Amino acid sequence: MNRNACPHFAIRLLGLFVVILALGPSASAEWKEKVLYSFQGSPDGSFPGGGLVFDKAGNLYGVTLEGGSGSCPPAQCGIVYQLTPPAQKGGPWTETVLYVFKGQPHGDGSSPAGTLLIDNSGNLYGGTGYGGTGKCMIFGGVVGCGTVYELSPPKKQGEAWTEKVLYSFKGDKDGQLAGETLTFDAQGNIYGATAYGGGYGSCNEPYYEHCGAIYELSPPQTKGGKWTEKVLYGFKGVKSGQQLGDGANPNGGLVLDSKGAIYGTTYFGGNNVKGECEGGVGGTGCGIVFKLQPPVKSGGPWTERVVHQFDGQDGSNSSAGVIFDGNGNLYGTTSGGPGPNGLAFELKKPSGKSHSWTETTLHDFSGGNDGANPAAGLVFDNHGDLYGTAYRGLGGSQYGDVFRLQAASLPNGHGAWRFTVLYGFHTTSGPGQPMAPLAVDGAGNLYGTSQYGGTGTSCGSGACGTVFEVSP
Repeated sequence: MNRNACPHFAIRLLGLFVVILALGPSASAEWKEKVLYSFQGSPDGSFPGGGLVFDKAGNLYGVTLEGGSGSCPPAQCGIVYQLTPPAQKGGPWTETVLYVFKGQPHGDGSSPAGTLLIDNSGNLYGGTGYGGTGKCMIFGGVVGCGTVYELSPPKKQGEAWTEKVLYSFKGDKDGQLAGETLTFDAQGNIYGATAYGGGYGSCNEPYYEHCGAIYELSPPQTKGGKWTEKVLYGFKGVKSGQQLGDGANPNGGLVLDSKGAIYGTTYFGGNNVKGECEGGVGGTGCGIVFKLQPPVKSGGPWTERVVHQFDGQDGSNSSAGVIFDGNGNLYGTTSGGPGPNGLAFELKKPSGKSHSWTETTLHDFSGGNDGANPAAGLVFDNHGDLYGTAYRGLGGSQYGDVFRLQAASLPNGHGAWRFTVLYGFHTTSGPGQPMAPLAVDGAGNLYGTSQYGGTGTSCGSGACGTVFEVSP
């Protein structure tokens, strides 16, 4: 994977419209993999665009970038799906298409991506890269700027789910390409990122405008009213000819700390030093981890601070956001790095009078028997272990793997992380190229999606993608 490629979400969606521009562990024999569902293409879904979320009954929900029967040339508009666990142990999971997007001609979204957000009532929330009522164009055709939508379960079993577009992005100073994972705060506001828009910088013209934005959607004050959108920050990127600048193209989910500050990553921007991160297809710079501080006074501006600026030697081009541990430290992955096969990192929270976060590489992928190019974020289990996926797999194969990082105390009091490949994907009929965070159930089983692989035959040689389980 080229460290100077487009943001991972833009890569997946640009294919619809334009082609732009340490340890050596062995796989554990104890863990087993099972394909829960293979997508079949239209009228089913194809190419899962995010991870999975559980409801209270144990059903799984997700989205696919394509599939369905909507009119979104040259591909279909995408779907929201449900996977119901088997009634008897060992039986097959059942897929149900909950909603097929209709696309820009109908004012609806298209190309949904990111892991869905679920509230206590079982309503689902997500973002789409295209569609809506915005007038964003590619190659002279209006494709829309993306949407945020809500999908509500039926009041009676067997009836259809109801979709509602909460907001249609407008591009330019507003957001564009909005298919990223969303986040709630305690008041029910939704926060998200758009890869483009925001009103500042030039990061991928003429295909997309500006360098991306962070936005807030506030629920209506009265039932049935409109949600209110506000752009909290527009990224500026790195100006032409300069070696350092702001981040560009935020992607992955956002996280909030106890004081309401927002943390996330940008794929590009930041460091643009010659020989490391300069230039490239779709953008420039190694990317950053950022913090957005809420305004001191109501209605004031949010303040951005660069938590960490990748320089190529400590990682580059994070496409997955970050997560907190219980002590306020941040963890994430980069798809590039010194290898350049990517790495997993920790950012230690400042202590005392220091305001600097300290980055530590937890694992530097070799591209060999440990995989390469992690494109998805990390997730904790109940024991404090981290789990993730590599986009490419064992021995440089194109299938990918699932890995674990375990914290261990050493006699000298310092900590170390032990890296283990739990399962390496190795056949075209199984999962291939996972790009979304895993979900962990109470028993420690891992659930994820892969953009390719499976038994579907209508999506070309890479098949249509899968939902999989990896269990001890």
